[in-house]
Amino acid sequence: MVRTAGTRRAIEECFLAAKNECGLDQYEVRRYVGWYRYITSAMLAHALLAAMAHQVWEKGAAPVGQPGQSSSQWRGFG
Repeated sequence: MVRTAGTRRAIEECFLAAKNECGLDQYEVRRYVGWYRYITSAMLAHALLAAMAHQVWEKGAAPVGQPGQSSSQWRGFG
């Protein structure tokens, strides 16, 4: 039971990350087919982002998403 409870937490964290990074919760359901396509593409995008972050982590580079110096004129507005 402990292993199952630990798995549930990991799955919930995965869905939370997908909501924040890929807009998993932004779709308004009208029909099942459209919802299924949207959820599938959002989860695929999340899996791709996770795989890319893992590859960077394996190479020993700086973690993805660290803020750095930007020369963008829009940086002060955001």
